[in-house]
Amino acid sequence: MKVFTIYNTNGYINTYLIGPEQGGEAIIIDPGQIDLHLLNLIESNNYYLKSIFVTHSHDTHIKGIKTLLKIYDAVVYGKLPLIMETETTQLKDSDTLTLSGFDITVIDVPGHSDDSLVYRIRNMLFTGDVLSAGLIGSTANSESKKVLQKGIIKKLFSIKEDMVIFPGHGAPSTLNVEKRMNPYLNLS
Repeated sequence: MKVFTIYNTNGYINTYLIGPEQGGEAIIIDPGQIDLHLLNLIESNNYYLKSIFVTHSHDTHIKGIKTLLKIYDAVVYGKLPLIMETETTQLKDSDTLTLSGFDITVIDVPGHSDDSLVYRIRNMLFTGDVLSAGLIGSTANSESKKVLQKGIIKKLFSIKEDMVIFPGHGAPSTLNVEKRMNPYLNLS
């Protein structure tokens, strides 16, 4: 498996392209902006984009969906029935899909937004704005912040293995580092 991180300066968003070593069907997570670099990565690795996963429907994470759908016959996955006016295959907590040769487990962690999802693929968590290095997602109020903190602790920190965190913004981290060091999750 190959994982490519595409950093978009428009919104400072990370987009992730995931595909098999030898080419074939690939998935993309949070296509915030589509540019030639991303399209070249898809094509130069002999990928065909089959699935588009959305961690949440904030504009900077989804702007590229319509462009990708003009090029590829892909299915959009997320929590909402419509994203960017596009019919979406709705996901819920604990769903597991096998797509493009990967098992993808859905983890519902609201708080940053009502439709926030985290995707687990092998030892990787694609967290969108839920959790990033030393931070948690912004929230509308203190109650939403508590919901987010409790969701991270209950659903992510309960994972036994150490996982690499691929956030929607910023550098990767690991679950063990965030358990020990994230100042927003030390609730004692």
